[in-house]
Amino acid sequence: MVAEGAVVRLLTPGDIRELAGRLGVRPSKRLGQNFVVEPGTVRRIAALAALRPEDVVLEVGPGLGSLTLALLEAGAGRVVGVEIDPVLAAELPRTIAARTPGLADRMAVVAADALHIDDRDLPAMPSVLVANLPYNVAVPVLLHLLAALPSLRRGLVMVQAEVADRMCAAPGSRVYGTPSVKLAWFAAARLAGPVPRSVFWPVPNVDSRLVAFTRRDPPDTIATREEVFGVIDAAFRQRRKTLRAALSGWAGSAPEAERLLRTAGIDPGARGESLGISEFARLAAARQSASPTAPRTI
Repeated sequence: MVAEGAVVRLLTPGDIRELAGRLGVRPSKRLGQNFVVEPGTVRRIAALAALRPEDVVLEVGPGLGSLTLALLEAGAGRVVGVEIDPVLAAELPRTIAARTPGLADRMAVVAADALHIDDRDLPAMPSVLVANLPYNVAVPVLLHLLAALPSLRRGLVMVQAEVADRMCAAPGSRVYGTPSVKLAWFAAARLAGPVPRSVFWPVPNVDSRLVAFTRRDPPDTIATREEVFGVIDAAFRQRRKTLRAALSGWAGSAPEAERLLRTAGIDPGARGESLGISEFARLAAARQSASPTAPRTI
């Protein structure tokens, strides 16, 4: 719920085009910019995020402020926006102050690339991620933030529909792959609803979906996250091959790959798409135990 006495005026499609025109901003394909222009959509996203007054929300790519205003209206205790575009980063505080002056002190903007931030770059430790992620780097950004910001406990992100399906896929699924397994190291993810193309400016040529996630502990393993992610990358680099063949380079030879797979209790004739994050962690641990001084990269 919005604070008593605070009024939030969400951005309409006309407001967004007027603001963009005044700033000389044209959505950038390079930055993956597609602005949400429909107030009902940002309200729905903010409602699904189930924000509490104590939540510090991290928003990546707030752009012109459509979702930011909805997050403040929904009762976020504080919103920290990370915006790579310097023009948008400079304008956002003015937009917030003009359209919800009673809540402007709850908003902070960091002009930075979300792929390279850590907790030292932020004015407060975020507990929730809510964002319309740039589609061209959505998975790398999400994985980086989960690794760099352990304070993030849950989130709701909008991504390309096909990417959302991969992020939430279970072992054995046709679309299960590297994003599915690596995200599972950090969190449990689920699909949280579609977003129509018509709510964006410019209208993208792909469908969008929301993905909700809740952080959980990684598998109990002696291997590091980097070692586990290394074997995941190797397994899916040649996903049509059996693990014995696909992991021959990672292990040093096909016979050694088979030995490590059997040590980890995994069928060497299986394929990477059949393994969950726990199996990949066991496999990385088997290699680490067998040869702690072996090269850690492929």
